[in-house]
Amino acid sequence: MDTLFSDGIKNTPPSFVRSILKAASDPEIISFAGGLPNPISFPKEELLESMQRVVHEIGALAFQYASTPGLWELRQYICQRYNQKFHLDLTPDHILITTGSQQALDLIGKIFLNKNDGVIVEKPTYLAAIQAFSMHEPTFYSVELENDGLNLDQLKEALNNQVKFIYTIPDFQNPTGLTYSQEKREQIYELLKDKRIALIEDDPYGELRFEAEHLPYIGMNRLPYSIVLGSFSKIITPGMRIGYIITKNKELHQALSIAKEASDLHTNIFSQYVIYDYLMHNDIEKHIDKIKSLYKKQAQAMISAMEKYFPQNVQYTKPQGGMFCWVTLPPNVSAMELFEKALEMKVAFVPGNPFFVDAKDANTLRLNFTNVDCDTIEEGIRRIGDLLKEM
Repeated sequence: MDTLFSDGIKNTPPSFVRSILKAASDPEIISFAGGLPNPISFPKEELLESMQRVVHEIGALAFQYASTPGLWELRQYICQRYNQKFHLDLTPDHILITTGSQQALDLIGKIFLNKNDGVIVEKPTYLAAIQAFSMHEPTFYSVELENDGLNLDQLKEALNNQVKFIYTIPDFQNPTGLTYSQEKREQIYELLKDKRIALIEDDPYGELRFEAEHLPYIGMNRLPYSIVLGSFSKIITPGMRIGYIITKNKELHQALSIAKEASDLHTNIFSQYVIYDYLMHNDIEKHIDKIKSLYKKQAQAMISAMEKYFPQNVQYTKPQGGMFCWVTLPPNVSAMELFEKALEMKVAFVPGNPFFVDAKDANTLRLNFTNVDCDTIEEGIRRIGDLLKEM
């Protein structure tokens, strides 16, 4: 059977997170594993009202084939929101609605990558991006992620190779929770402004800032091959799978549209109508403020618990927003070994290995704080702390 499969699928790693979510779904397990929004933040009643309005007022159009770029009204709303927030000059023609951010990553890989083409990624980076890009058998160049953004010396060195694009998550990065500083963003822009390289800024968590001020994008409105990825999954609901790609480059937009046509023709139009109707009839800023308040408490609960229960030689990030903390163990401690012991203690997390393109036995791990209440967070961290002291 192996001879029937493409090299791309054979070289693409399965998602470690998906493989452990079944185990983590055991109600007895405290799970810090999935990148899951807290279900209590889903506006269920309001979405039900929107579904009913869409069926009654939009009718058959909500159940028919639709255009590839997506619902014009929803794209117009996205433009207005970004123009107001970041002082951009977007139009609906700059927006492509996608089936979640994951499809956006898939489309980017399709339009850019041939076998062995270069891709610069953060070290560590989002594991599903590694998975999406690996289908095309690129050459990955990993650049160390520091507390304020990419290591500039390593970035300069990586740029000496034949690279098609750079994939970044500048705000509340997955998996580390780190955010690029304004100074580092400007330094990266200076390195890229004269190069024919696309910059991907994946921004699913930017709305979830619960400390400090929002920072501008590195490339949008400034770099000719700038792409920003956004999503409604973290601020409304992930189940409807509504994401979007923003680019002002006409050639990039056309290529992405063609790739999407060949993929699924268009994203679920009923979900697009429902999301748009929800946005028109509800105060999204008030809703986001509630989510941020909830997540801030949960993040503080996790950090306080780690301060209380983790050995002093264990390091961890303190995010200003988003959904994740990143833990670095002493060099001689295996996160995978800790993971196996933690499962026996009914606690789940994601070891660091899947977030690197070349890791063998990482001493790092990702903790999600948004899908567990504060008391349960403390108990889960206590159990992990006890194991760390034993190891």
